[in-house]
Amino acid sequence: MEEIRVTGTMIWYYYICKREVWLLAHGIEADQENPFIDIGRFLQESTYRREKKEISLENIKIDIIKRKDGQVVIGEVKKSSKFKESARMQLAYYLYELEKRGIIASGYLMFPKERRREEIILTDSLKRELDAVSETIKRIINSDKPEPIYKNTYCTNCGYNEFCWA
Repeated sequence: MEEIRVTGTMIWYYYICKREVWLLAHGIEADQENPFIDIGRFLQESTYRREKKEISLENIKIDIIKRKDGQVVIGEVKKSSKFKESARMQLAYYLYELEKRGIIASGYLMFPKERRREEIILTDSLKRELDAVSETIKRIINSDKPEPIYKNTYCTNCGYNEFCWA
């Protein structure tokens, strides 16, 4: 059996809705016509144009990567800080995956509509949490059925809304 590769998107979804983790891992795509997904794509394409964009490395996709003063700096661009905790953990996961490959980097969350950014520092505590979350994500993915439906504040604008609530 092939080992499950946790992705940054799975980490992001885990902190918003564990059901989304299962749906994503089983090839069930969110509604691509959802206007909030379109806004995210637009922001991705139109902001930080001078920065190096989207680098893929096995199970991670980094929005921005550059070298500053001899240090690798990565950035994760988000529409708003509404999902700040999930974004923080996604970026920490990228920093951790790079570190496992011998690349020490610093990271920034960027919220272009809010004109702000926030540095994320990878700590031992974050590494332990990410290890535990990765194991939980693997358990969720290996389950025969998705996590139960539960209503949270993010459901209204979710690309899976109709899948769960229709």
